[in-house]
Order: sequence, then structure tokens, then C-alpha cells
Amino acid sequence: MDGVDEETQKLERLADLLTRLSASPYDVALHAQHISLAMSLPGMDSQVLEAREMAANYVAVGDEVWIPLIDDKAASLVMEEGVRIAEILELYERAERDYLSIPLLLKHVEFLINIHEHFRVAVDSPEELREVFTSQWARDAIDMAVARGAGHLSQVSVHLWQLQRDWEFDILESTPAEDRRVWQQPPLVDYVENLILARLQQPHSGHEDTFQSYSSFTTKYKPASEYEGLLVAASKLRSRAAKAYERREATELRLTSLDAYAQFISSERRAKNPDVFVLAGVYERAIAEAAKRRFSGEVGAEEALRSFWIGYLDFSRTHGIEDREMTTLLRRATRSVPGSGEAWARYIRHLEKFEDDPSRDGSVEDLESISDAYTRALSTNLFTKVGKGGPDRDPEQIIPLVLARASAEKHAIEAGRADEESLADLVKIVEEGLAMVRRASKTGDPRFRLEKFLSELYLNLAGLPDAAVQLWAATAKHYKSSWASWVAYTDGYSPSDARTTMILARSTFEEISTKNLDYPEALWDAWINFEYAHGSLASLEEALARIERTRTQVEARRIREAQKAFETAQAQYAMEQETVSVPTSAAVPETGKGSVADDTGESMDVDKVDSGALGKRKADDDPPIQATDGKRQRLGKLRVGRDREKCTVFVADLPLGTSEEQLTALFKDCGEIREVKITQLPQVLVATVEFTARDSVPAALTKDKKRIGGAEVNVHLAWRSTLYVTNFPEKWDDTSVRSPFRSGSSASTLLYPWLFDVRWPSKKFKTTRRFCYVQYTSPQSAERALELHGREVEPERTLNVYMSNPERKKGRTDADANEREVYVAGLSKFTTKDDLRGLFSRYGPVKDIRLAEDKNGQLKGFAFVEFQNEADARSALSANNHELKKRRIAVTLADTRVRSKNRESFADTGLGRRAEARNRSVRIRNLPPDAQEGLLQQVLEKHAAVKRVEILSGEREAIVELESAAEAGKLTLRTEPIVFNNVNLDIAEELPSGAAPPVKTGGAVFVPRTAVSRPRAGLGRPRKPGIGSAATANRSGGISTSSGDKTGKSQDDFRKMLG
Repeated sequence: MDGVDEETQKLERLADLLTRLSASPYDVALHAQHISLAMSLPGMDSQVLEAREMAANYVAVGDEVWIPLIDDKAASLVMEEGVRIAEILELYERAERDYLSIPLLLKHVEFLINIHEHFRVAVDSPEELREVFTSQWARDAIDMAVARGAGHLSQVSVHLWQLQRDWEFDILESTPAEDRRVWQQPPLVDYVENLILARLQQPHSGHEDTFQSYSSFTTKYKPASEYEGLLVAASKLRSRAAKAYERREATELRLTSLDAYAQFISSERRAKNPDVFVLAGVYERAIAEAAKRRFSGEVGAEEALRSFWIGYLDFSRTHGIEDREMTTLLRRATRSVPGSGEAWARYIRHLEKFEDDPSRDGSVEDLESISDAYTRALSTNLFTKVGKGGPDRDPEQIIPLVLARASAEKHAIEAGRADEESLADLVKIVEEGLAMVRRASKTGDPRFRLEKFLSELYLNLAGLPDAAVQLWAATAKHYKSSWASWVAYTDGYSPSDARTTMILARSTFEEISTKNLDYPEALWDAWINFEYAHGSLASLEEALARIERTRTQVEARRIREAQKAFETAQAQYAMEQETVSVPTSAAVPETGKGSVADDTGESMDVDKVDSGALGKRKADDDPPIQATDGKRQRLGKLRVGRDREKCTVFVADLPLGTSEEQLTALFKDCGEIREVKITQLPQVLVATVEFTARDSVPAALTKDKKRIGGAEVNVHLAWRSTLYVTNFPEKWDDTSVRSPFRSGSSASTLLYPWLFDVRWPSKKFKTTRRFCYVQYTSPQSAERALELHGREVEPERTLNVYMSNPERKKGRTDADANEREVYVAGLSKFTTKDDLRGLFSRYGPVKDIRLAEDKNGQLKGFAFVEFQNEADARSALSANNHELKKRRIAVTLADTRVRSKNRESFADTGLGRRAEARNRSVRIRNLPPDAQEGLLQQVLEKHAAVKRVEILSGEREAIVELESAAEAGKLTLRTEPIVFNNVNLDIAEELPSGAAPPVKTGGAVFVPRTAVSRPRAGLGRPRKPGIGSAATANRSGGISTSSGDKTGKSQDDFRKMLG
């Protein structure tokens, strides 16, 4: 009984689907459901066939629909029925116009070979069929089918070529020798030779097989004396194509997703001279794959398919494709994505070219008119929302379609090709388009593109300014909260139309000044400008008074909204954070593994880690106390972390000369102020105000638009003008990053005014961290700079730029990054990232690959491969001794240091490393205030190979660990100072605990420590002195000559000793 009920429900669903399909026959998703549902019902083979035929008649479908249709037609084929054969060939032609399919092309070629073979040997076949299905006819048809699949570079398409090659060889073999050079033009031997040579010049995966085919051909059908020369010439011809495929082979193997296709296309299009043959093939494959995924219901496949088609159309148009081919391509696109207004717009613009230039009409057959194409696009019902409960339509697809149609009509009017009714038709087209957009979705078009087009028609072409005003009045009424629509409305009033128009404009300003607009300040400015230009003193003062009252109401509303948003964000933030509770009466002992430390750094700096893990005490931590058992302990009272990002507001547009006292007075009623910092940029003055509590921030935000020294100031949360930037090249430094985010020399030429600061992460845990924070003086500049997201900065690398919203940011640390990374050595200089990704992706998701290069861009022979998970990195160790590019590689974890449980304390070693690390470390003094570890490392890396940098909070000093003792010597032996933020750095050796600082004499930088106290790099601990040595004598009471030398040695003496 349940089975019967289920079948009944399916039949009801089928009936409902047919009803919906009758209303929306161009909806691909409905067709896919129709076929799937029909296939699930037993005994419904005829319904399945009808469902497939219906889909193929309305929209483009893939081989999952076409192959069963063709098989059904071919099952009852009788070879002598020429009409049935023609029907099957027509089905193949229609199927291959929809999408590229190698299985479909293989069936087509096999079918052509079979019918040719049948009629070649048939005795009693009709004479008219023998004339049609000749060898030449079959050859042309097979060649056309194989050419459609030639752009598919993989091994799959090789079978298609091999099928054609074998058939041609069979024909050549069966042709008498005396006829091989006379029965056609070109002769059969020459034709086959040219066919193979043409294939050799196409990039594909079977080059060796193709070349071997040519070798066999020349051996059998060419004179022996020409064999060597022909093969040498063929080898030269195939060289370029073979290399072209080798460059793309790794990418070919990764084409398993739509994103992979998009990346492949992007890399091909970035080439200076893109390979049209290869790129067209990739587009065809990407479109076919996206269509297949769309038919199966994959989310996002429709958008990807549209994107691929638009890219393919634009590429083909800009690379000089012939009119006939372009027309075919555009027709295929509108059939594949009938809901894409962009595709229809390109088709209409293409048709307009033929109307502008009648001489081109003969190049393309069966051209439809622009009006017919537009009507056909609307008839899909994919641009019009049906009823209130119908699905929303995308205005971004409607607008380009309407604009293309309207601009074509407008161009015809301006060129004198239109009749008297054309202007009325044009206005009707745009007005109906406006109605479609506003019905399509609630958001409509915030850029008012159709409104602007129609307004220009009224003003310039029709001479109807009143109609333009009415248009903008209707627009403002529809987009009630949009300031731009109201400003456009008021701008439409012309004071030259006398007093009545001015009264109307003023009454409109008065009416909308109190509306809840998205940006009322813009409307207020427009009202004031209007009164200055056309009003009296009384009307100006009345406007200012009204605006001031409205401003007070708006500020009060904004305070309520800000408080509500802040409370919501605060609650969300509290849920995301870990709460660490430490009893106030307890003391936390400091161990060798580090202790719990308060996070007093900026929360925006995601690289901040627990400094207690390094044994370092922050400047504002509680002082250590001495316990009765002699061990150092730290007071265990709970301290509130200093959350600078959420406790700080940014103040911009300050007048010159603003003092800290003025800012303190402005914000004194908001809460307790921790710090006020004023910064003078080249042409603007800005400040940051940090409060002790986050609750003070909402009140501080209400000071926006308040005045200091007669000037309005801008107050906003610091993160709203801050961008998170990543994925830039490793070689980029602070200057490189600033360049794209700051263009121009004045406020009028700056793209993103003004750049305030760039903050870099520390590299103490991961030396390859590649992100930073770019902060502007205004949120508007930061939002505008978001357009840099996706900008290509070098081949296959695009910038990632995001707004740095702390409420969406999770805590992170890179302290375990090295455990997720493997070091690969012994690489061939020809190794690519794709080679490594192909090898290591089998062990788990690969996050990043870095190939080491020298200054000339040549590979050094090693690389780092970073995985998403630590377990995958350990699994990848099994790739050790793997053969890659004919070289045996070595694979180890990137962090091979042995972490002892009993580390020496930070104070003794400088960086928590053993004594040997001290030998390659230096101490830097005289750092400028607020120095960034990342920036300091960038400066030092220009002079030596730096491993990591650690700034000591509150001491204006840093410990710098270098790659080797020799690199440390480069810094300490420099005679020229290193300048960092306009400060000369003081660089000295890093000494062990209790050691005396180096003796300075006569202006020398320092005196190196004696050889006895200096462990040699790479050899572990220093060798113990033998009996009778100076050191032994020292310990037994003798006097050391080095310590007793009162004069000391200068730096110059030390250099002489080395040289």
C-alpha cells in the first residue's frame, strides 16, 4: 500500500512539474527534475523520452540527455533509410552545438565510419545514398567532429584523434597505389601527411604516439631517402606544442573543480599573447563541466556557467573571431544560460553591428532582428517576477539586457534610421525595464542606471524636463531611504522655471529632511547649497535651524543603534573568547615551560601569543616576588587584559594645532581615558583615544561631527578604517605594501586618502607569515581600497584584502606552524610548485608551497610544504627518498629542533634557546617607541639573514637571532649605522647572564668576547681547557692577561687580526 501511495505522490509531482514547465519552459532546474522524476517511475520509458526531448528543445543539455536520445533513435535504424540517418546526424549536430563532449564525439565518429563502411561495400543500396555517403563526405564530416574535440588536451581526446587516424590509414591502405596520388585534391597521401603534421602542432597529451604515427607513415608511404629529413622537420614542428602541453600538464591533472577551471583560464588569459586554441578549448571544457554540475543541482554552478560564458564571449570578440563564428557562439550562450542578461546584451550588441553596417549581412545567415531577440529573451520568463510569491529575479541580469535594447534603439534614432514612433517605443522599453527591476527584488538598483538613462532621454532627446522630475520623484518614493534618489530628485528642479519650482524644491527638502535616510548628511548639504544659490537669508537660516533639529534627532537615534550594536557584539565576543579564571589569592609559580601572561597587546595583532611561554614579563605585569622556597613566583591576582582595538576610537579631520588637552576635554564625559596619541601625517592631523573600558566606546562615537577649534572632527572605531591584507609576494616589504594602497601626491589625486599606518606581524613562530594591517584615517578610504581585493600583483598571485572586523575574527596562533610544515631537499632545478603539490597532496590538504630561489630567481634545490594539519605533515615524511624529476628527495619536518623540557630561562639565553643560539644572536638598543617586530626584521634582513626578532617590552631593546654566527658578525662589525624609523640602532653582542658588557674604547663599536668564552658555531659547547692553560691558571688564582689588559683592543685591531 505504501508503494502505491508513493507512486501516486510521484505522479502528482510529475503533473505539477509539467504545469510549472508550461509557465517556465526555459528553467533548466525544472527540466532536470522532470527527467529525474520520470526515470524513477516504473514503466514510464516514453515519459522519460518525452522529458529529454522537451529539455533539448528549450535549453542546452549535456550528453547525459543527448546520448540516450540518440541511442533510442539509432536502435531502430535501418541503413537503407536515408531519412532516418539524416535525422540521427541532425541530432548529433544539435548535441555538439550545446556542449563539448568527447563521449558524444566518439559515438558520432564511430557512426560516420560505420555508415561509410556500409555504403562502400553495399551492393543493393539506393544510388542516391551512394552519392551522398562517399569517402570524401565521410572524411569532411569526421574531420569536423574531431576538430570540435581537438582543444581537449587530455588523454581522453587522444582516442578521438586515434579513431580518425586509424580510419584514414585503413582508407589509404585499401586504395591502390596508383590512385593514392591522383584521385583527389590534395592527393590522399599528402592529405594524411598534412593531417598528422597538423596534429603534431597542437598541444595534446599523446605527442609521442602522434610522432610515432608519422614515423610509421613516412616509412611506408614516403621514399626511404626522405625519411630522416622528414622526421627532423616533424620533430621541430612538434617541439613547441609539446612544451606547451608539458607546461600545462600538472594543471590538467588538477581540473577536478570549477575553481580549478577558473584558475586555469585566469592563468592562460594573463599571458602576453594568449594561445587562442588552448584557451578556447579550456573555456569549452569549463562550460561543459559547469553545465553538467548545474543539471545535477550543484549550488553555484549556474553562476559559474554564466561567468565562463561571459569570459569566453569577451575573449573571442577581442581576438578577432569571424562574424559567423561569433554569431554561433552567442546563440549557444543564450541557449545555455537563457537567464543571463549579460549574454543577451552581448548578442543584441552583436546584432546592432549588422544594422550599422549592412555590408556585413551576407556573412551570416538567418540573422534575427534586435526586437525579435529582445522579445525572445523576455519570453523565457527568467527576467520577470511572476506574482508576489514568485522567486526574486536578479536586477543585475535585467539591467544590461534593457540597456542594450534601449541603446540600440537610441543609436538608430540618432543615426536617422528610425521612424516617428521610435522615440515613444524607446521610452516604453526603458519604463517597462524599470518596472521589471523594481518588481524583481526589494533592493532594486541602488545605482539607478535605468533611471539615469531615461532621465537623459527626457532632458536631451525628448526635451521633457518635467518628465525627468516626475521620474526622480517616483524613484525617491520607491527607494524611500536612499539619499541618492532624493538628491537626484531635488537636483531635477530648475530654478529658472520661476518661483513655483523653487517652492516645490524647498518643500521637498523640508519633507525629506526628517526621513530615516541611509546618509542624511548628503541631503542636508544639498539643501544648504540650494539655499545658498537660490534662497534668501531667511530661508537659509530656516534651513539651518531645521537641519540642526534633525541632526539632534539623528544623533540620538544613532546612539541608540550604536549602543544596541555594541551590546550585541560584546555578547557575541564574550561567547567566542575563552574565559581564564585565576583566584586572586593564589600565586602562579613560573616554571621552565613559561607561565600565564596577560594579553596587553593589540587584539588586532593576531600574532600576539602568550609571552609567558618565552619567560618574558611584560612592562605592565605585576612585579615578581620572592617565595619562601627560593623560587620566583608571580602575583596571581586577576588582571583585565588591555583590549586596545575595542577600547580605542580613531579621530580624524583634526584642525592643525589640536592638543591632547582639547581631545581629553571632548571625550572626558565618555569614560576614563587611558591614552591619547596625536599623529601628524603629511597633510592631516589624526589621533587615537584609548579608554580603560570598552563600555566608554559607544558614548565616544557620539562625538562624531562635533567641533574642535571650529572644525568638525570624524570619530569612528579604529577597525572600521583598517584592512587585513594577505597573499602578497614574500619579497614585499613595508614600502611595497604601501604603494598600491596609497597613490597620488595630494588629496585630489589620492585614490585612498589618507594612509595612516601599516602594522606587520611578528615572525617569531613562523618566518613566512605574509599578512599585514593597513589603516586609513577614514572608513570611506578603507572601503574604497577593498577594490584592490583580487588585483594581480604577479603571475598566479592576487591580493586578498578584507575589512578587519574583530567581531568576525577568531583567535589564532602560529606557534605550531612549523609542525605543519615539511622541508624538502634535493630538488631538481626544474621542479615546480605543481610538481610538489601533486606529490604531497596525497597526504592531506596542502596550504602553501614555497620554493627557495636565489637573487636571480634560480631554484636553490629545496622547498617548504605547509599542510593544513600536523598529522598530514607527519604522514608526508613517507615521501622521503621519493624520486621526483629523476632526483631522490629528502623530506623532514621543518622544525627539527629538539625542545628540552628543562629549557634555560629567557633571561639567560635571550630567546629561550640553548647557549649555541646566543652565538648567532645580537642585542639591539635604542629602538624607537612603538617599534614593530615585523618592520624591524624587514630592515635587518637587508643586511643579514635574520631568523627571528623579539622586542623587549618597555626596554626599547630587541634580541635578534640570525641564521649563523657569520650573519651575526655582519651586523656587529658594520661601521655604517642601520637606521630604523629615523633612529640609529645600537647593535651589540648578546652576552650570557652575568657577563660583563663589551669594553668600548676610542669610539670602537665593541670588543669581541675572548675566544675562551665564545663557543664555536655548529660545534656545541666550548672545549674544556687543558691542564696548564691560561684559563686553568686563572681559576687557580693566576691573573688572566686578557682581563688584566687595561687598554683593550679596538674594533680596527680586531679586523686586522681577521684579515
